[in-house]
Amino acid sequence: MADAIGIVPKYLDQTGTEWRETAAGSRIALFAAMGIDASSDAASERALRALRLEERRELLAPVRVVELTDDTATRHLSVRLASPPNADAQWRLELILESGETGIAEGRWPRGRRAELAIPWPEYPALGYHRLRFHIDTQRRERVAEQMLIIVPSRCVTPRDLLGDARAFGLVANLYSVRSERNWGVGDFTDLDALVRWTGALGGAFVGVNPLHALANRGPDISPYSPVSRIFRNSVYLNVDTVPELRDAPNVAARLDHPELLAELEALREDPYVRYEQVMALKMPVLEALHSVFERRQAGSERAHAYDEFVRQEDPELTRFATFLAIAESVNSWSWRDWPAALQDATSETVKRFQREHAGRVDLHRWIQFELDRQLGLVAESARRSGLPIGLYQDLAIGTSPTGADTWSMPNLFVQRASVGSPPDPYSASGQNWGLPPIDPRALRRDCYRYFIRLVRSGFRHAGALRIDHVMGLFRLFWVPHGLTPADGAFVRYRADDLLGIVALESVRAGAFIVGEDLGTVEEGVRERLAEQAILGYRVVWFEPDPPARYPALALAAVTTHDLPTIRGVWTGADASHQALDDLAGEVDAVNLPGVGPDQHPSWMRKMSMTIEEMQSSDEVSKAVRCSGRGRK
Repeated sequence: MADAIGIVPKYLDQTGTEWRETAAGSRIALFAAMGIDASSDAASERALRALRLEERRELLAPVRVVELTDDTATRHLSVRLASPPNADAQWRLELILESGETGIAEGRWPRGRRAELAIPWPEYPALGYHRLRFHIDTQRRERVAEQMLIIVPSRCVTPRDLLGDARAFGLVANLYSVRSERNWGVGDFTDLDALVRWTGALGGAFVGVNPLHALANRGPDISPYSPVSRIFRNSVYLNVDTVPELRDAPNVAARLDHPELLAELEALREDPYVRYEQVMALKMPVLEALHSVFERRQAGSERAHAYDEFVRQEDPELTRFATFLAIAESVNSWSWRDWPAALQDATSETVKRFQREHAGRVDLHRWIQFELDRQLGLVAESARRSGLPIGLYQDLAIGTSPTGADTWSMPNLFVQRASVGSPPDPYSASGQNWGLPPIDPRALRRDCYRYFIRLVRSGFRHAGALRIDHVMGLFRLFWVPHGLTPADGAFVRYRADDLLGIVALESVRAGAFIVGEDLGTVEEGVRERLAEQAILGYRVVWFEPDPPARYPALALAAVTTHDLPTIRGVWTGADASHQALDDLAGEVDAVNLPGVGPDQHPSWMRKMSMTIEEMQSSDEVSKAVRCSGRGRK
């Protein structure tokens, strides 16, 4: 039963010396988390029979990922039936291409139990997401099934595709921590644009950022790696001063020059920590006023058409996300589990009525996402004009908040009674529980990987490179059942070939490459498989016994990460008591201390000590950057 579900029976620890077996109690708890009763041998047998019966009832698998090779392109289109008919049958196949074109083939299914039929086809489908609709009719009954057919390339885009044979360097910043003389107490997209232009002037190739995913921006849990949504972005990064509607709103512009507001902004800029809730308390009234201007004055304009197209492309997920935010504001809780019961179901009539009654508020949050996308797109354009061959290097977090918008709007995809974490290792003797609900691999496949596709596509938007946090999660994830410790957790497998194929397809479409963060307990063969897919590995100097000259060719090298001490922190010994742009500014404290509560260390809040303007005018900083890039040709 464990094999059928994907629970790994044992794994080799990070030291490579000890095999850790998955205890029976852990397996039973994980089965229960997935809604399967395996509390006894009899119950386990019943569950396995039900699983096999469910598989036999599938005429076609819901999704199939096929790599496009020279051999593939010359072969017939194949159809694999999970339960082929025992008698002769008439079949009809309809192929609906992503472009909307259709093709039809018909014939008779030969007698017997052969599960695959090769169908002559004039032209094999190109890379993309297509649909198969298959009808089969025996004398006893007619059956119809649909399948998403995903045709993928053999590998991702590589840095060489963008850079040729040149090596490259770039700056990596935690955007929220960036100081400037004009921002509102948190780094924003105008600050990111300044970093991009400065990096270009210094000969750099990219600017990396922390995950820009949407957060609640309040309370102690403001980690960019535990967002309310991994599809949409954090409104805190919006620069209200550059929203186009401000030109048509003199009253709002005057409000921005009010001495009281200017004093508050100065205090927020001087604060050594980001005060997310206070920043948003100042930004939201301005955004509300500007959205009202948009509603009144933009009808029929080019900007209105662009907004309508954005909503069309991003829905239905966009409206669900905006509805989540509107409800959270209305009931003053960012945990949907604390909402009234009728609002906890995203598909309920109560939620639909809320959408109608609060249509303006829902539209406000959609419009904010539209403006975030516009401003980030302008930064990407600025990167191209500044000569950065890669541009923005973005980050896709491994998980999402258990009480956020993604789990509320797509609850069937997530396992609510387990958390993602990591097993015990030399850096954490008891292991880690990250508090993030894992995605159910079977539910993800039943949904044709739609959520995963959206995540990767969103991460690539306006980017030349994308970091996938904990890339081993494409192969297996460490689950910790609720009520147990990380030492009692186990690895659960995912369909890695399918997920890697989708990553490659989105990489080719975006013209951007992938960096896989492969730190921690890595299964044998994973790094080799990633290299085959042209996914770069991650090499951190502190952890590497070999000199950089011996690093793999497909690797991004870094001195430290957001979970590790800064360079100065190590040199001064400050890390004993308690990153890239932080290192240039000479920061001592790490931005994040994993496993340490907000009462002990304010993770994800510490700002840089220097402003962008001070760094740009510093000969010492410029020299350090140029030294980092020495020998890149």
